[in-house]
Amino acid sequence: MEAKVANTRKDLGGSLPVENVQELASNNLKEIPHRYIRPELNPDEVSVDESLQIPVIDMSKLATDHVDYQNEMAELHQACKEWGFCQLINHGATIGIEKMKVVVEDFFKLPLEQKMIYAQLPNDLEGYGQAFVISEDQKLDWGGLLFLYSLPTSQRNMRFWPNNPKSFRSTLDEYSTELHKLCLSLFNLVVRF
Repeated sequence: MEAKVANTRKDLGGSLPVENVQELASNNLKEIPHRYIRPELNPDEVSVDESLQIPVIDMSKLATDHVDYQNEMAELHQACKEWGFCQLINHGATIGIEKMKVVVEDFFKLPLEQKMIYAQLPNDLEGYGQAFVISEDQKLDWGGLLFLYSLPTSQRNMRFWPNNPKSFRSTLDEYSTELHKLCLSLFNLVVRF
């Protein structure tokens, strides 16, 4: 008997449509809408516990001929074992990250009407809007997002990939390729433990 694998984007859930925060902000509201007030959050609480520093892994030291290879592999192993994640530096994907940052910032600077061309459809995650809104009472974040599937390429829905800025699509494609290579490199290191 063959196991059925979920292969549609709908399997990941959806989101109810909500009013755009940029539009709300432009209305010169006298009061913040109740769905955006989060009294349970205390903005004054900041942890200063030095032991809670996120592990930083230097990918350049993970070349097998590097003098610090063994030490950095031990650091990576510890990060995976105790934290489950880490920050990577010197990974070689910096150009793609910087270019991606620029096109995303340019997209979010666009007028609302241009961003709404890529708006999420009801009960879908992909597109411009807010994700994981599942009830009418749910507290909301004061911000919008652009949620896109970039890999595998077969899952891309180009309807949601902005044409403006002009380099958005090619930059996201390049960035996705760089991150894919980085993930494979990291995976190949982790399986050595």
